[in-house]
Amino acid sequence: MNPAAKSHLSLAALAVAANSSRGRRYPEKAHAYRNDFQRDRDRIVHSRAFRRLENKTQVFTRRFSDHFRNRLTHTIEVGQISRTIAAALALNVDLTEALALAHDVGHPPFGHAGEKALDAAMRAHGFHFDHNLHALRMVEDFESRYADFRGLNLTFEVREGIVKHSRDYSAAEHPELGEYLLDQRPPLEAQLIDLTDEIGYDAADLDDGFEARILGLKEIREGVALFDRGYRNAEKRHPQAAQKLLFNEALRSLLDAMVTDLIDSTAANAEAAQAHSLDDVRQHPQRLAGSSAKMEAERRQTKAFLYERLYNSKALHPEKDLAERIVTELFETWMAHPEKLPESYQQKLKAEPLPRVICDYIAGMTDNYALEQHEKLVTR
Repeated sequence: MNPAAKSHLSLAALAVAANSSRGRRYPEKAHAYRNDFQRDRDRIVHSRAFRRLENKTQVFTRRFSDHFRNRLTHTIEVGQISRTIAAALALNVDLTEALALAHDVGHPPFGHAGEKALDAAMRAHGFHFDHNLHALRMVEDFESRYADFRGLNLTFEVREGIVKHSRDYSAAEHPELGEYLLDQRPPLEAQLIDLTDEIGYDAADLDDGFEARILGLKEIREGVALFDRGYRNAEKRHPQAAQKLLFNEALRSLLDAMVTDLIDSTAANAEAAQAHSLDDVRQHPQRLAGSSAKMEAERRQTKAFLYERLYNSKALHPEKDLAERIVTELFETWMAHPEKLPESYQQKLKAEPLPRVICDYIAGMTDNYALEQHEKLVTR
């Protein structure tokens, strides 16, 4: 039995089966022992865009500590959470993992500060930057590994999930995305990714913020009720444990509670909607993956706390200001002097407007490379 057929046997009826994929843009022969979604996962892992995530900021730059998350370690954590949830719901774990591993490949350097600056630079010229759409450009065009085609030639379902995992796009605003069934919801495997992404960074950013001594234990307990309940339970079970171990137990409890609720609530939503097939999921007016009302309130509280006390903290202002300045000044330099772009990007100007070409170049950079280019072109 081929691998696609084997994986189909254990799936829920509303999951995406590898043997029912809409296929690739350029047809390929089936692999002897990997189904198409496993192959997509592997192509993403072996891509240059995926490797560059190691040197892209999540929240903290490397100048804080080598122990804090970067885009790559965050992506690996989201992959683990996503696989767990997909398996519990009998969804396609291979497709879910491929989407989790690809979900951040379109992010520029310097985290959200870099993204904010790049989008602002583009809007000044009548364009905008969207990291999901840039991720699609990365896998469709910028990766160059195969003699037979450009890009990674991923399956339709993975490309669709890259586009639609975190939001719905309208065909009127994005006619170039028309092939991706914009009038329908994405499969549950894709719907999970934005939710697991947030679960992953909520827990990780509390951890890294505490380690960085920007967040204190007292303020976390006062500001995040879900964490506080876990901490109190840990104190009862381990009265002699060190504070950091109690912190870890509370964080593990928060993560487990969010994951369990997402599994239970998504299953309940599907049952209430009488969704018994993939087509039922696609045709439903709303997305079916989601948390309960109680956990949604907990999630919002956690997110609001992180924005107020961590992301917008004075301690991170210098790093964010530097990131925005580097991205902005690089963009302006190449707008004024396109001849300073690499030859390969100058060639792209024959088909793309200058702001888009510059945006593509900057978005693909690591933090270190952006710093090097800024020192070379701007500060000298």
